[in-house]
Amino acid sequence: MNFVITTGYHPTAATEQAAREFAQQLNVEFVARNRNSLAAIQKNFHVDVILLFSKQGPLIYTDDGNYFFHLSMADLRIKNLKNGKHDHMINAMQLQPGMSVLDCTLGLATDAIVASFATGPSGKVTGLENSLLLAFIAKAGLSGFIGESPDITAALRQIEVIQADSEKYLCHVPDESYDIVYFDPMFRQPIQSSSNLKPIRLLADKRPVSLALLAEAKRVARKRIVLKEMQGSPEFERLGFTQFVGGKYSSVQYGIMEVQH
Repeated sequence: MNFVITTGYHPTAATEQAAREFAQQLNVEFVARNRNSLAAIQKNFHVDVILLFSKQGPLIYTDDGNYFFHLSMADLRIKNLKNGKHDHMINAMQLQPGMSVLDCTLGLATDAIVASFATGPSGKVTGLENSLLLAFIAKAGLSGFIGESPDITAALRQIEVIQADSEKYLCHVPDESYDIVYFDPMFRQPIQSSSNLKPIRLLADKRPVSLALLAEAKRVARKRIVLKEMQGSPEFERLGFTQFVGGKYSSVQYGIMEVQH
């Protein structure tokens, strides 16, 4: 993935220094913004993606839209949990305070945030993201975003982000290290109404869960593996998921695989 790094029109000295240092670290070209539009930079440097360092935080610019860290549906889902309503993912995981979750497909970090809230201060949520840029945005947002309430902010800070290929990473994780191993792979057939996903489809790892990766997940999970897919997806049958949780009219479904050691 070719990209360049730039800043907003009037960056602070700290923002520009951070952008230059990150570009040097990645061996990626830093482009002084001056008066250039992002579209002009994109055209002049023949790239599809620009990583923009701004005073508000990092932003990814693409032809399909911009992506920056935000709570997305995590905010509403956490409010629902506080009001005693159920959450299909939490039900599928059977999450309780103090449990540990390995999210192998962090992406927007929405599910990881909800899981972190449910597991509480004594819990542990680790998010793996293969995309360098998505991992960077997630890590910056989870460490810097301030939620409406202290418990939401605490849930963000408790998530550990690791930029890694999940299959390669799991090979080095000891047996039964996490209560839950979770997968939310990029859907092969995108949900067209989900505009939040449009700018990241270019960046995200689109590979489905492999049987080799599932085998590693079975070894690493203490309790169960949960797979999020579209309702009725053939991926469930291919991978051997036979238990399901999901709303009758929901476009997504959670497959559950109990682990026996």
